[in-house]
Amino acid sequence: MFADRAKIIIKSGKGGDGHVSFRREKYVPNGGPDGGDGGRGGDVVFEIDKGASTLSDYRHKRKFAATPGEEGKKRNCHGKNGEDLVLKVPEGTVIKEAQSGKVIADMSGENTHVVVLEGGGGGLGNQHYATSTMQAPKYAQPGGEGMELEVLLELKVLADVGLVGFPNAGKSTLLSRLSNAKPEIASYPFTTLHPILGVVDCGDGNGFVMADIPGLIEGASDGVGLGHEFLRHIERTKVLVHMVDAASVEGRDPIEDIAAIKNELSKYSDELIEKPQIICANKMDACPDEAEDILKRIRDEYETENVKVLPLSAVSGEGVDALKHEIMELLSQCDDAPTIYEQEYDPREHVFEDEAYTVEINSDGEYVVEGPKIEKMLGYTNLESEKGFLFFQKFIREQGIEAEMKKKGIQEGDTVRMYGLVFEYYE
Repeated sequence: MFADRAKIIIKSGKGGDGHVSFRREKYVPNGGPDGGDGGRGGDVVFEIDKGASTLSDYRHKRKFAATPGEEGKKRNCHGKNGEDLVLKVPEGTVIKEAQSGKVIADMSGENTHVVVLEGGGGGLGNQHYATSTMQAPKYAQPGGEGMELEVLLELKVLADVGLVGFPNAGKSTLLSRLSNAKPEIASYPFTTLHPILGVVDCGDGNGFVMADIPGLIEGASDGVGLGHEFLRHIERTKVLVHMVDAASVEGRDPIEDIAAIKNELSKYSDELIEKPQIICANKMDACPDEAEDILKRIRDEYETENVKVLPLSAVSGEGVDALKHEIMELLSQCDDAPTIYEQEYDPREHVFEDEAYTVEINSDGEYVVEGPKIEKMLGYTNLESEKGFLFFQKFIREQGIEAEMKKKGIQEGDTVRMYGLVFEYYE
């Protein structure tokens, strides 16, 4: 079966511990500390693979982990950084936190390479803890722990136009006529079990991508059958083409079919039902004597200023050009930018809950901030990157640390020490 959904556990690498050692060289009887820093743990990175179209790689393996960083060594030697874990996914994959369903990253558009979990920071060697009063520190910082998270991967196809309707309404036949797509076509329910994309050429360099969304049934919005899996793929589309068997070849009433599908769309998402729609009264060639009456019934019931009802025969091709023209007209009124879901969940922000910190002023007049919350933050955050530094600033402000330092009288230019990190304070 088409794999468009998977739940996996990902874990970034633990940072290597800092090393405790002292120089021991001839003629240097009392050498100072020379313990090196541990290496950073590997990140967990998601990357778009243009050649992939499913999430099948994640259906039979549940756990994925980056490698840890090496411990620091003597003589100020830095431990080797852990290797990043790069997970390849198809374009259009949305990564969510499994329990809350909140979006972590949407692998679409310019989001081709996203770090989802940062590896633990390497611990500082004992050389960093030497002071005028402690010249032989026997302490080194442990490496930061790796982050672990259960995530849900959902593939939402990237298409301009979505074809929806009951099974055997003629969607696959229409897509095969409009584009170079070759969907399987047969007269039994659920011939199409996964979305099929086709590129429709309208000439003069114009065109659009159309997705044949598998046939919906009543109850789809409640998860009946494969409802949720199918409806998910409509979310990114800009225009919906609603195919209906106007000739009642399958013995169904077209008016009731349209009402049922519209109901499923509205129950799944208010945004779906608000999308521009075209209703295609298909198989009109199968009822030539009644075609005008059937078309009038559908138009009287559903045609509005925003919804056109067009007669069509996907088999003969009659009405196809008019449909292409109407789709292009609607697309010209839509925003060209692709639908990309904004981040709602940052894994780092959920690591520091309910943990205390302290702010003290030492004998050198430095503002010393300590506590497991701070140590974790420094362990998870790469301050050398712009994104990591911005997160550090936000963390200091939102956790109340900056306000606490101000209460104690900090001024611009004063020194702040957070474990091995030392910097001058500026607002």
